Amino acid sequence: MSKRGYAASKKLLTGLIGAPIAHSASPAMHECAAEALGLRGHYQLIEVAGADATGLSLMLEGVRRLGFAGVNVTYPYKEAVVPLLDALAPGAAAMGAVNTVVVKDGRLTGHNTDTTGFARAVAPLLAPSGNAVAVIGAGGVGKAIAFALASLKVADIRIFDSEPARAEKLAALLAKHGGARVAKSVEDALDGATGLVNGTPVGMLPNRGMPVPAALLHEKLWVADAVYSPLITPLLAAAQERGAKIMTGRELAIYQAADAFELFTGLAPSTEIMGKAFDEVMAARSSAYHAA
Repeated sequence: MSKRGYAASKKLLTGLIGAPIAHSASPAMHECAAEALGLRGHYQLIEVAGADATGLSLMLEGVRRLGFAGVNVTYPYKEAVVPLLDALAPGAAAMGAVNTVVVKDGRLTGHNTDTTGFARAVAPLLAPSGNAVAVIGAGGVGKAIAFALASLKVADIRIFDSEPARAEKLAALLAKHGGARVAKSVEDALDGATGLVNGTPVGMLPNRGMPVPAALLHEKLWVADAVYSPLITPLLAAAQERGAKIMTGRELAIYQAADAFELFTGLAPSTEIMGKAFDEVMAARSSAYHAA
């Protein structure tokens, strides 16, 4: 819908499909961004665990028919929704993963703003002299991270996944975009690496695990985590203890949300306002967690 159309309607219905998503900061970010632009926004959490293709199709049909401008898609459905959509943006088609679905003229088009969001977030950490980055996880988030790194001309991308076939599939997809190699182990992925990115849900509350052993972290490595609940994951806490530079999931969360909002509305939201909303959600969650 055009800017004029949204200004006239003053209503914006968007949402998120995934599970578990009760922790999501997306409602606050999107609704605050909408309010700042004079819109009455509602961001609906659509939490359904274990949905098969039929279940996802029913949810997407509801999105199509109920007046949604679009929805975000998160774990575990970023890849599962791909064959159920009417069209894919080039970036989403290349990687086979979608985190944003736009509704226009009754058609559902998939995009991936995890890629654009992560590229914006990680760029300051990359060295002009060259980078070797280990990506842990080759699922929906891992795909977006690897493609973002490729878009930033990172020549040495190492991919490790507990399911080797997924890592091999991602490496094959990246062959036309600068390439990547499959690591045989976490140790192999991190050997000589300058950066590490966790693209798995390991470390997201209530999980308190780590995707790599703490002994492999060191001060010459930068470490990023896509997880933002908690903001300082066990991985990032261990990296800090060893003097490594870290990047929380905050920037990825904000930038991917801002890019999705613009796709939904055609309007550029304030990342400052979205960031403030994100921070307030995280502060409230931290207080509740420590009170418990």
